[in-house]
Amino acid sequence: MTSVQDGVPGAQLTHPLDNPAWASLAGPHSSFAVQPLGERARRYQPDISPFNALRDPRDPQAWQELAALAAPDRTVFVCEIPELPEFLPPGWEVVQPFYGVQMVATGALIATPDPEAVRLGPADVDDMLALVARSEPGPFERRTVELGNYYGLRREGRLVAMAGERMNPPGYREISAVTTDPDYRRRGFAARLVRTVAHGIVERGETPLLHADSTNAGAVRLYESLGFAIRRRPTFFVLRVPEPA
Repeated sequence: MTSVQDGVPGAQLTHPLDNPAWASLAGPHSSFAVQPLGERARRYQPDISPFNALRDPRDPQAWQELAALAAPDRTVFVCEIPELPEFLPPGWEVVQPFYGVQMVATGALIATPDPEAVRLGPADVDDMLALVARSEPGPFERRTVELGNYYGLRREGRLVAMAGERMNPPGYREISAVTTDPDYRRRGFAARLVRTVAHGIVERGETPLLHADSTNAGAVRLYESLGFAIRRRPTFFVLRVPEPA
């Protein structure tokens, strides 16, 4: 596994984890991007993920490409742009920021499959969406399951917990949609599923990666106890695109 490094504010983005959405969409996830592929801005197909990415936020043409991708709702969810106010072109508006932590697996992570975890696929999407509606873990769309391996735990046939894979910067795989039904929390389900998903990632020679809400202290403590360490503290933004001239 890779070593954990602290992000340097204002530094040029050279590591794939400094701009993981772009690294994914320009690399392993290019087939999940809106076609034709942009050279400076890309977004996931809307029924897969709401994430948009800029190759270089200092490039005005990248913002023009991003604006073209925003139709028809004129808002975009952009991942991890440092010092956004400095780069935001005139007319763009910050609707809402989300403050997060980026966590990377260390050698302390014990990645092991859980014998009770079941593999989830397209046939389970309705159950997965129902669980998301009850637990609100963050963005999850009907085709998000196509991004990687998802596992869940069921009780009396009902899906009560799940976790899976989302972004795929080269050499890394993000563990996402870690969620448990409110009626089944504090039973260790999330930890068991994170270890299960991480096992598959490590077996492929990749490093597990996580993003979490910085205000969710319980989740951050859980991931640290499992062997993840904070690498940087990114901000995600919902932005409103200027109206066409």
